[in-house]
Amino acid sequence: MNKMARTFNKGRNMASGLALWSSLLHLLVLVMCVQGTGGRKMSETQDGDGHETTHTEHAHAHHPSSHMHHHMDPSFMIFFTLEDLKEGKTRAIYFPKINPSKSPHLLPREEADQIPFSSKQLLHLLHFFSFSQDSPQAKAMEDTLRQCEIEPIKGEIKSCATSLESMLDFTRGVFGLDTPFSVVATTHLTNSTTNFQNYTILEEPKEILAPKMVACHTMPYPYAVFYCHSQKSVNKVFKVLLGGEDGDRVEAVAVCHLDTSQWSPNHASFSVLRTKPGASAVCHFFPADNLVWVPASTSM
Repeated sequence: MNKMARTFNKGRNMASGLALWSSLLHLLVLVMCVQGTGGRKMSETQDGDGHETTHTEHAHAHHPSSHMHHHMDPSFMIFFTLEDLKEGKTRAIYFPKINPSKSPHLLPREEADQIPFSSKQLLHLLHFFSFSQDSPQAKAMEDTLRQCEIEPIKGEIKSCATSLESMLDFTRGVFGLDTPFSVVATTHLTNSTTNFQNYTILEEPKEILAPKMVACHTMPYPYAVFYCHSQKSVNKVFKVLLGGEDGDRVEAVAVCHLDTSQWSPNHASFSVLRTKPGASAVCHFFPADNLVWVPASTSM
């Protein structure tokens, strides 16, 4: 990762054309600084890299895959049903702990746009970042590029944002040019180092009444890449206060997808919840480095 750090300037100078969004940008920068939002770390070990890649890909991308054998991986323990979303309920949940100093950073658009972002250019990119073709990083990059290039499912619009500006442009396109919007994200209120443990819902979950939402998920890549998507089907957004066995406190963001009929039968959630496409709503918690954008007029 040091080679990447030397390759890129990590400054976050915003383009002058985004002046109208200065307050929104400031909010996102605060989120990134506090919670380490920037990008899914590309682990130096094959094991960690595989888990990160698989989790990001199959927890949030609803496309055909053949990774059902991963359903016992703790990193898949983010899924639940609407019936589970009640005060006093306890379940095992995976919350990866993010280290900001080791996470890839967002690039300014002028830098990101100079770097190809295409699977056709993978060999060139591996040479650019000094990764061998059989390295864990190469596999992670290939998986991310493939997910970004797959066609969206019916009723979905998607884009992989390689800069903050491109993320905001996509979000503005979903909500409308004249609609201001804000961001919500999972917040860790304590400094627990435990990734996987039982959590209890401490109070009645609070629904964020949003007519539309854009979810942006970090992807494993040398610099920050967000898989952003929005679905026409009905979704519900919640803030959930959780208490862990070790005293951890998390104000988690959760999204419930009420219509899963277009999802792949191999989606990891169906294995975890023992259900199938269209049979029931599927909910999942967001790690702290993922973002949910909602109209600013939304009741929070």
